[in-house]
Amino acid sequence: MAYELQALIGSLALLTVAAAEVPVARVVPLAQGLALIPATPALLAAFQVDGGERKSAGEGGFAWHSEGLERRLAAWSKAGPIACVEAAYWGGRGTQRAAVWADGRVDLGPLVSGEEESFPPEGSPISQALRRIGARTEEGQVDEFATVGLDAHRSTRDWEAAG
Repeated sequence: MAYELQALIGSLALLTVAAAEVPVARVVPLAQGLALIPATPALLAAFQVDGGERKSAGEGGFAWHSEGLERRLAAWSKAGPIACVEAAYWGGRGTQRAAVWADGRVDLGPLVSGEEESFPPEGSPISQALRRIGARTEEGQVDEFATVGLDAHRSTRDWEAAG
């Protein structure tokens, strides 16, 4: 079964304010006071119009980032941390990327887990990013990813529909 996600994650309050600046942004509440904005094609196009071209993925980077998105992340993260997350899985194998913006700059990462790699003792890149923005694993849950509910939908498009 496939799983694919590209999104911004932060506090519900912060992302609600951020989304008000970008009409195509959809805020989807998660557990523990967090929320997600799916990185849909319309959202990414809005950031490109906002200024700048798409950036090169480079070593561990995100192919979907643009200069416009990074300017917004720098501004928004002055009010609280925001995680950029990406996952792509098929048949139990795949990749994850995560980075956290705080105080106007990249504060964590980008963290990358390749297709053939096991997660380090600290957890997956996405769980580490979630932990950095305040998520905590609850009893009966495997990790922060499951605790906040990122397993509720299987694709960025499904998250958009939930918003």
